[in-house]
Amino acid sequence: MTSFLLRIFNFNNKSAEDSEDGEDSEDGEDSEDSVFSGLEDSGSDSEDDEDEEQEERPDEDEALKTKEEEEEEDEEEEEEEEQQDEGAAPKAGDEYEHDSSDEEDIRNTVGNIPMAWYKDFPHIGYNLDGKKIFKPIRNKDELDDFLDKMENPDYWRTVHDEQTGSDVVLSEEQVALVTRLQRGQFGDVNFNEYQPQVEFFSGDVMQHPVTGRPADKRSFIPSLVEKEKVSKLVHAIKMGWIKPRRHDDDRGRYYDLWANEDASILARHKMHLPAPKIPLPGHHESYNPPPEYLFTAEESALWEQQDPSDRKCPFVPRKFSALRQVPAFPRFIHERFERCLDLYLCPRQRKLRVNVNPEDLIPKLPKPRDLQPFPTTQSLVYRGHSGLVRSISVSPSGQWLASGGDDGSVRFWEVCSARCVRTIQTGGTIKNLSWNPNLSVCLLAVALDSVVLILSPSLADRQVLASSERLLSGQGAEPAEEEAGPVVWSEAEGEELNQWIRLKIKHPKAVHQVAWHAKGDYLASVMPDHSSHLQVFIHQVSRRRSQNPFRKNKGLVQRVSFHPARPYFFVATQRSVRIYNLVKQEMTKKLQANSKWISSMAVHPGGDHVICGSFDCRLSWFDLDLSTKPYKMLRHHQKAVRGVAYHRLYPLFASASDDGTVIVCHSTVYNDLLQNPLIVPVKVLRGHVKTDELGVLDVTFHPTQPWVFSSGADATIRLFT
Repeated sequence: MTSFLLRIFNFNNKSAEDSEDGEDSEDGEDSEDSVFSGLEDSGSDSEDDEDEEQEERPDEDEALKTKEEEEEEDEEEEEEEEQQDEGAAPKAGDEYEHDSSDEEDIRNTVGNIPMAWYKDFPHIGYNLDGKKIFKPIRNKDELDDFLDKMENPDYWRTVHDEQTGSDVVLSEEQVALVTRLQRGQFGDVNFNEYQPQVEFFSGDVMQHPVTGRPADKRSFIPSLVEKEKVSKLVHAIKMGWIKPRRHDDDRGRYYDLWANEDASILARHKMHLPAPKIPLPGHHESYNPPPEYLFTAEESALWEQQDPSDRKCPFVPRKFSALRQVPAFPRFIHERFERCLDLYLCPRQRKLRVNVNPEDLIPKLPKPRDLQPFPTTQSLVYRGHSGLVRSISVSPSGQWLASGGDDGSVRFWEVCSARCVRTIQTGGTIKNLSWNPNLSVCLLAVALDSVVLILSPSLADRQVLASSERLLSGQGAEPAEEEAGPVVWSEAEGEELNQWIRLKIKHPKAVHQVAWHAKGDYLASVMPDHSSHLQVFIHQVSRRRSQNPFRKNKGLVQRVSFHPARPYFFVATQRSVRIYNLVKQEMTKKLQANSKWISSMAVHPGGDHVICGSFDCRLSWFDLDLSTKPYKMLRHHQKAVRGVAYHRLYPLFASASDDGTVIVCHSTVYNDLLQNPLIVPVKVLRGHVKTDELGVLDVTFHPTQPWVFSSGADATIRLFT
């Protein structure tokens, strides 16, 4: 808009510039410098104009001058007289007498282009000599602009010239021109838009013609070409080659949409619903309503405060003594418009309702007492830890319970009496521990920082202890040729043997989980780390070998587990569970958990079902034969799910959460593939106290009894039977 206005002002003053070309040519070099000067000379015009204004001030202003100013003016006049006597060039004030700021506006020769192209350059264009026109220094911020807006009286008439980068103050004539253009008026004030029209051609016979050109011969002789065309069209119509257009009767084109609605085609349509009729007016719409329908002062104030959509009545009832005194309804057109909108915008469809009892839609679940046995009450509390109990594990015989936590101790408990049999101080935080599932050995794997400890707690008969020692002795181990691998095996020495520590497996990163194979010879460890591909290791205890089964891990590994019977390996990342075939060394399936962060995982003893807990309070049940997406999503917990576990014999599974509860669910898996598993929540177990926003951290079942163990942030372990 600014550049458009400046072009208009340049065009208006162009004629004045052309008239002064003769005078400018006489001025010589000074005039050329003034026209083609750079931005640094832009202030010369204003200074000379000020000098002229000071010379032309009336006597009243001169009377106010001080003596010093008068002396300075006298000296300047003497200098001017001397210059005129010497034949010097005339003063620059005469040169700029008819000059204007429009010459500054046209000195940028870039043309009508977007000035944003020059925003990254120090110059803004080129003058007529081809030299760069540098941008003026503009260091005004929003605060300076606001102060200028408040203090500068000419701020409202100041526009920014994009071609020169300067601010131009519009004169009164220019402001008036902009105002007229904004109002849609003509730019020239003296232009009369209503002046009488000069009719050059009219019905009056003029004495002299407007043009003296003689008329053509074809103006008064019929055209032979048109006659030939018309004869051809008439012959074609007679022969039937061309059929003339038939004008339809326009009287039947318009009809009332709702006049014969019942007899229309829409009325015979099965799903058609006629438009609702406007409700008939009531007593409150009468011009003389009963007194009880009139609003009181309080009701009128309440009606004014209400939203128009919340008002029961769209108008205030009024009372008139006669019908002729009733004025026109102000909302008539508005109500008619809303009625039209309701007719063609609101969809009308006939829906057949089925009378169904809502209780019939709920699936018929068996009663919990029909699904017994399952744990219902708290029987024992195992106390002794001084910090968070992060992990617990039950021996395959069901007689012993191992636990570890932040206090750095591994404790062995007798399940039936809650007596602590042994305590092993490791000196670090224990993230996870797992008992060997093989009944012929008695070993415990403990994840301590970056080391996995293999413990033999000697809590079994001599035959089991002897087989455990044979497994740990590494008789079938191959001689270590190179010790440069990421995992280092070492035997315990000295005091560690007294602590029942037999082997130590050193890892490059901190280990968060350990998991045994069902046969008891293989052990998997997890080290979540984005920056490394060494996140999962599988160790063979008998040969003391370790291997990284994955060349590259896709995602941050959270949990791993072995299939109970088949050579499958489950790897749970943050959002998915991948199943690998260890024999074929390939991925067979990828399960999408539909959760943000998987925290725990458990595999059904049958091997065809998997449950995953997540930090977003969800528990996903996967049927591997059905789909890669969850068969059932359970949202029973209020906070993050920390642990999940299946029972080895009973159709039960449990989930532990930070809300301090353990939820036990009945899960019947059928041999018939056409029948889906039956999942029924049967009991919510409470007992743990939340500490630092943490509740139950781990849960596991007894191998033979329908009992469940839970460990929490309150440094206790609880047995529910």
